[in-house]
Amino acid sequence: MNLKDRDQRFSRSAWKRPKRFDRNLIVIGAGSAGLVSAYIAAAAKARVTLVEAKKMGGDCLNFGCVPSKALIKSAKVAHQIRHADNYGLKAVEPGVPFSAVIERIHEVIARIEPHDSVERYTGLGVEVLEGYAKLIDPWTVEIALNDGGTQRLTTRAVVIATGAQPVIPSIAGLVEIDFMTSDDMWERLRGRPTVPQRLVVLGGGPIGCELAQSFARLGSDVTQIETAPRLMTREDEDAAQFVEASIRADGVNVLTSHKAVACGAHGGEKWIEVEHEGDRRRICFDEIIVAVGRAPRLEGFGLEELGIKVDRVVETNEYLQTLYPNIFAAGDVAGPYQLTHVAGHQAWFATINALFGDFKRFKVDYSVIPWATFTDPEVARVGLSEAEAKEKNVRYEITRFNLDDLDRAIADGSARGFVKVLTVPGKDRILGVTIVGEHAGDLLAEFVFAMKHGHGLGKVLGTIHIYPTLAEANKMVAGQWRRNHMSGFLLFLLERFQTWRRG
Repeated sequence: MNLKDRDQRFSRSAWKRPKRFDRNLIVIGAGSAGLVSAYIAAAAKARVTLVEAKKMGGDCLNFGCVPSKALIKSAKVAHQIRHADNYGLKAVEPGVPFSAVIERIHEVIARIEPHDSVERYTGLGVEVLEGYAKLIDPWTVEIALNDGGTQRLTTRAVVIATGAQPVIPSIAGLVEIDFMTSDDMWERLRGRPTVPQRLVVLGGGPIGCELAQSFARLGSDVTQIETAPRLMTREDEDAAQFVEASIRADGVNVLTSHKAVACGAHGGEKWIEVEHEGDRRRICFDEIIVAVGRAPRLEGFGLEELGIKVDRVVETNEYLQTLYPNIFAAGDVAGPYQLTHVAGHQAWFATINALFGDFKRFKVDYSVIPWATFTDPEVARVGLSEAEAKEKNVRYEITRFNLDDLDRAIADGSARGFVKVLTVPGKDRILGVTIVGEHAGDLLAEFVFAMKHGHGLGKVLGTIHIYPTLAEANKMVAGQWRRNHMSGFLLFLLERFQTWRRG
């Protein structure tokens, strides 16, 4: 049913709306979106209940952003030791006590856990219930508590923030070979003294690339398999080429345009069969990580029983309302981006609209969405990519500054990558930025701020940047744009003027 008809459906529904409510808001899921929603509701003095079946902090803290970045750091240090001669030091092969690496990852999670804990949110005024929540009707939520028993609560509004889970591709024999995903690998690898000797990473997106490079740097013999013709298909080809070249240089056997068709084991040896240009071959391995993407958690929450459409994501309008105007969705479950910071961004809109929408509603703003992949080099982007601009027939100019010409990058031994800015032809208004290089995710923030507040490259150029820093790359690309747009006639007049001044 079209979302425009939701109010009529809502008013005609057979559900009986309570005269009084136990809660102002119930939030289902304690990942990034759910935690932000609960925090805002409590700050607004609403009576709010947060329901989480598993771990507080959701995917990002326990399985995704935090553990993967801790792994990347250990792998990068190992890489620097191995290539210490690049810095005038003696290069040595690093010792990798793998169990200590994995234990450090769990220590990092434990240090961050208090930020997202039941105790913290209870202290903020949020009621936290540990269990599985299900919508019984648009205003009633039933919670099957983890410690036994059931509780039913009525609420004026609900925010669905149930997150996502790994996609498991349909490959013959895959379920029989004890594969790992980014959700369970951190526990599965705990206590192992050595890194997996032969590792297959299935998938060439951000997660697959980060894991493939990290494990290779820690000593695994890694084969990365991707069906598409190249890695990181959401990024421009020039950015993806930098990453692929770096991953290959780290020893990863990258197999693009290869389709995984079967898995199995024979004589204690695990294998995966891939197809490329009509030919098939088998690759033997000790462990395999499936990282082909993530899909929203949609089942078991009562959505379909209420008629809420849940094909790939929960269908919402521009206010993040579902078919029922008091039921909202935020985070991975709502799409269109699977990014922790976007989940928090959506949560603000969903919660404010849930609590105050009868007086004023706010449309969720996707105009300036940044993201980054934390490979080495990093790839960070905001706004249009060059490929998207072409696809949408948006007219643009490109200004590019290569980092091999930046003093700090040269001093740091990280002089590779570029800053690429798309602007409106003849104007300095920024349409999009792609940065490839050391700390690209951090460098992007200046452009995110500029785009959000309508500042062009002229403002970036007129801002003092500390020398020598990587951030000077942003000023350099702005200066390059200025030089490209100097009027030839004006330069001619200036030359004549200076000649006249000399007498």
